[in-house]
Amino acid sequence: MINLSVEEIVYPFIVQFKNTNMQELFNKGEVLNLTCMVEYSSGGIISKQVLKNPSGNVTLFSFDKGQGLSEHTAPFDAIVQVLEGEARIFIGGVPNLVKAGEWIIMPANISHALQAIESFKMLLTMIRG
Repeated sequence: MINLSVEEIVYPFIVQFKNTNMQELFNKGEVLNLTCMVEYSSGGIISKQVLKNPSGNVTLFSFDKGQGLSEHTAPFDAIVQVLEGEARIFIGGVPNLVKAGEWIIMPANISHALQAIESFKMLLTMIRG
């Protein structure tokens, strides 16, 4: 499991694992296939920032089986949409199995963590304010 600070979750472009700023790779107004925009890394996590502005940010992640994010809190709500695979997402210590096509809201100031049950891809939408 990788331990990340809140700043690394909120600002994934500073995380020490492989990441990319996707805003430089596509034009706004284009149709995007999010699942195809992030690959898997054996034994790792990949983060690709899709959009960032003062209201929040949208980031694609892929997690190899067994990878995850340790328990942490954030000062604002976040939405996790699972695009492929499945993960166990803990909110306030309560485990939730979230599968492809499902999503969950992680409330502000409540501890949360996640663990890849199998390799999975997710879209994280952070809402500030």
